[in-house]
Amino acid sequence: MDQVRRIPLLALLPPVIFAALAGLFWGGMFRADPDALPSTLVGQAAPAVEVTPLPGLVPFTRALLDAPGPKIVNFWASWCAPCRVEHPQLMALQAEGLAIYGVNYKDDPIKARAFLTELGDPFEGVGADDAGRMALEWGVYGVPETFVLDSDGTVLLRFAGPVTDVILEKRIRPALAAAGE
Repeated sequence: MDQVRRIPLLALLPPVIFAALAGLFWGGMFRADPDALPSTLVGQAAPAVEVTPLPGLVPFTRALLDAPGPKIVNFWASWCAPCRVEHPQLMALQAEGLAIYGVNYKDDPIKARAFLTELGDPFEGVGADDAGRMALEWGVYGVPETFVLDSDGTVLLRFAGPVTDVILEKRIRPALAAAGE
């Protein structure tokens, strides 16, 4: 008499899990923009501004954020190497007259001031987020991160990573044009 061998149900679990993960990864390779990190803030009003002033610099306040015109909010730190990479692009935008506000993320105030003294200060207002609370409210993964806002304070774009020349032309400037720059 032949015996029927049954495969235990738990033995099927690893191949099923593997197939599901492989399908997710394969699908992820064909997203419209695989580098984009989604943000629930896009299309929403900008969250609160909760920073402490950096001595000797114009403080970043909600009143500045609510001023008319498109603007950028940039999260940065002196210890952040990519922040140095993007700094010339921020200086160029500031030279064009764009309002840029800086949030110094978990940094030493003396080093933050030295960073801006060395490379230039592109910010109309800047504040320190010592505990990272504001970054958490804004959904920041890490520095640098840049947000483009329209005149109403609505977030039009969130970009995680350094703003390079290519990113400036392909992502930031189109968002600024949509904001009515």
